[in-house]
Amino acid sequence: MGEAELQASERLFTHHGEEDEVFTPEDFNEEGHLISKTTERFVKNDVIPLLDSIDHHDYANVKKLFKGAGELGLLSIEVPESYGGLSLNKKLSGLVAEKMGFGGSFSVSFNIHAGVGTLPYVYYGTEKQKHMYLPKLISGEWIGAYALTEPDAGSDALKAKTTAVLNEEGTSWLLNGEKQWITNAQVADVYVVFAKTGDGMTAFIVERSFNGVSVGPEEKKMGIKGSSTATLILEDVNVPSQNVLGKVGQGHHVALNILNMARLKLAFSNIGTSKQALKLAVGYANQRKQFGRPIIRFSMIQEKIADMAISIYGAESAAYRTADSLDQVLDSAAPLDDRLRELAHYATECAINKVNCSEVLDGIVDEAVQIHGGYGYMQEYEVERLYRDARISRIFEGTNEINRLTIAKLLIKKAYQSADSRKEHLIHKHINRNQEYIHLSKMLLDKSLRALTHFHINIQQEQEYSRLLANMMKEIYVMESAFIRTEKAIQKNGIDKELLKTNMTNIICEEGYRRMEEMTVLILSGTEADEARRKGILDEIKSLPVPLYRNLFIQKREIAERVSEHEKYIV
Repeated sequence: MGEAELQASERLFTHHGEEDEVFTPEDFNEEGHLISKTTERFVKNDVIPLLDSIDHHDYANVKKLFKGAGELGLLSIEVPESYGGLSLNKKLSGLVAEKMGFGGSFSVSFNIHAGVGTLPYVYYGTEKQKHMYLPKLISGEWIGAYALTEPDAGSDALKAKTTAVLNEEGTSWLLNGEKQWITNAQVADVYVVFAKTGDGMTAFIVERSFNGVSVGPEEKKMGIKGSSTATLILEDVNVPSQNVLGKVGQGHHVALNILNMARLKLAFSNIGTSKQALKLAVGYANQRKQFGRPIIRFSMIQEKIADMAISIYGAESAAYRTADSLDQVLDSAAPLDDRLRELAHYATECAINKVNCSEVLDGIVDEAVQIHGGYGYMQEYEVERLYRDARISRIFEGTNEINRLTIAKLLIKKAYQSADSRKEHLIHKHINRNQEYIHLSKMLLDKSLRALTHFHINIQQEQEYSRLLANMMKEIYVMESAFIRTEKAIQKNGIDKELLKTNMTNIICEEGYRRMEEMTVLILSGTEADEARRKGILDEIKSLPVPLYRNLFIQKREIAERVSEHEKYIV
C-alpha cells in the first residue's frame, strides 16, 4: 500500500491526540458520579413505581415526573447558566440519558424533551426566545416536543408538506399541516415545528395554546406505551414572526444538527437499557437451576452473557468518545454559528453510535429473553417489556437503513481528502495485536473503497454496498474506541488490574476483523472484475499478516464469571 493509500485509510475519524487525551467513562469526576447517582435514585424511587400507570397514559404522573426531574437539575444539563441551566456538557447529558435508560417509556419522553425539545432553543433561539422558553422547559413546568415527521414524508423528513405563509404585514405566519408520530404530543406545552416557506424549510416555535393547534388520539404501539405518540394537527395556526427559530429558509440546518445530537442521546439511552437487560439476564441465570445447577454454569449461557457485556463495552467506549468530540467543538472560543457548522462534521460518528447501540440493545434484549426461556415471554417478567420497548430504537431518529446510507455517503466524501488533511496516528513504534487488527481493517476498507470507485458502483443506488461500508465503519470505530480506552486504563493501572477490559478488547478487535474480512470479500465478489482479478485480490487478502487467532471461548468464560459475580455489567 502506498503512502497516499495509507493516508486515505487512516483518516476516517477525528483524532484528538494520544490515548490519554481521549475521554473514557473512567474519566468522570465526582461531579459526574453525583449526577449519575442522582439519576439512578430518581429512576429507582420515582420513575419505576409509576411505569405501569404511565403505560396506561396517566399524563398527570408523566407531568409529575418531569417536574421532579426539573427540580433535580436533570433537564438543565446542557442549558447555559444565564437561562437557569447547569452549563454542563454532552458527556454528562449522555450519562444522564444512559441512567435514564432504565426508566422504560419515560426515558423516551425524557430524552425527547431534554434533547430535541430543548436544544433547538439553546443553539438557534434569540435571546428573547431563550429567556422565554428555557426556564420553563428546564424546570419541568413545560414539556417540549419536536415535530418534523409527516405521514407521506417518512425517512425523507425534509420533504415536508406542512406550509407556512407570511402575512402581508410580515407580523405572523399561517401554518397548516399534520405532523405524525410526535413524541410527547399529548403532554407537550410547546413544539418545534418545521414547515415549508417560499425560502425553504423553516423552524417555528408553536405553543399548545395557539388557536388551531390540536392533537390526535394516542397511537396504539408495540412498545414504549407510556410515551405519548400522536399526530400534531395545525389548522390555520397564526404564529408570530418572533417565533421563527433560527433563520427563515434555514430550518434544515436546525433539523439535521439537532437530529445528529438526538441520535447520540438515543445511543446513550440504549446503552443504559442494555445494562438493565444484562442485569436481569445474569440475575436470572444465577438463580434458575436446570439439571441440578444454575444455568449460568453452562458455557453456552456464559457465552451469551459475555457477548452482552463485550458489546456494551464497545458501545459505551464509542459513544463517550463521540460525546467528547462534540464537547471539544462546543467548548471552543469560535462563534456559535461556526461551532454549529463544525458539529455537522460529526454526523458520521453520531449515526454510527445510533446504529451500533440500537442493534447492540436489540441483540441483548433478545438473548435476555432467551436466557429466561418461557418466562421471558411472560409479561410478569420485566424483560418482556424491555424486548418490546427496544424494537423502536432501530426505527426512530432515522431508521438504521437511512443512517447507514448517511455513513456510507459521508465516507465516500471524506475518505480521499487532500493530502494536507489531518492524519490519524494509529500506528505507534510498538504495534500490539489489536492495533494490527485495526490497521488491517482499515486496509480492507481502503481496498473495498478503491474497488467500488474503480468499477463506478453507485452506492446510493446499489445500497447493499452502502450497508457493507457503513458496517465496516462501525466495526472500525468500535474497535478503535475500545482499544484506546483499554490502553489508557492499562497505562494508568497496569495490565494485571485491567484484564477484563483487555479480554473484552481482544474479542472486539478479533471478531471485528473477522467480520471486516467477510464484508470485504462480499464487496469484491460483487464487482465486475474478471475471475482472475477477483482471485488475485482475494488471495492478497488471505496473505495479509493477520495475528494468530486466540481461543476466545476461554476469554468469554472468564468475562462471564466476573459479570456473574457482580450480577451486573462490570468493567
